[in-house]
Amino acid sequence: MGSAIAKNAKSWRERLAGYPRLPEIKQIPERMRQRHGPGTIVTPSPREVDEAMKRVPEGRLVTVFGIGQQLARQHGTTIGCTVTTAIFASMAAQAAAEDRQAGHSNITPYWRTLKADGELNLKYPGGLDELMQRLESEGHTVVQRGRRFFVEDFEKKLIGR
Repeated sequence: MGSAIAKNAKSWRERLAGYPRLPEIKQIPERMRQRHGPGTIVTPSPREVDEAMKRVPEGRLVTVFGIGQQLARQHGTTIGCTVTTAIFASMAAQAAAEDRQAGHSNITPYWRTLKADGELNLKYPGGLDELMQRLESEGHTVVQRGRRFFVEDFEKKLIGR
């Protein structure tokens, strides 16, 4: 019975292609206005997030927050939804791992997308070891602070600076 479910399960790449109603632009919800003020928010499509991640060249980095800001500028909104952006960045990373397993060499470089404070996303495929290896091979230094791992001086290597 379990194999029938697995057989019909969508691939990560198919999931990225979903969400036909996105991107969507709305007024910033009331609960968010105290922090962000009035204006508009874009909820991006997964495809847009994947494309933004693909544009990060070797040796450079981006944060999920930075992708949200970039998409807000593209759509002419006040802010981008960072929660949705983070979810779709994770989906793009999983799709890239599927692509690599399928023999594709030109995959989304998900290891270059960090959390807002430069922290590695340990939920990305390959976990800490693979993320560190990929980042260090591109010239970055990964440091441990407590239980978390960060790219040292990540701000200096962000795209769009």
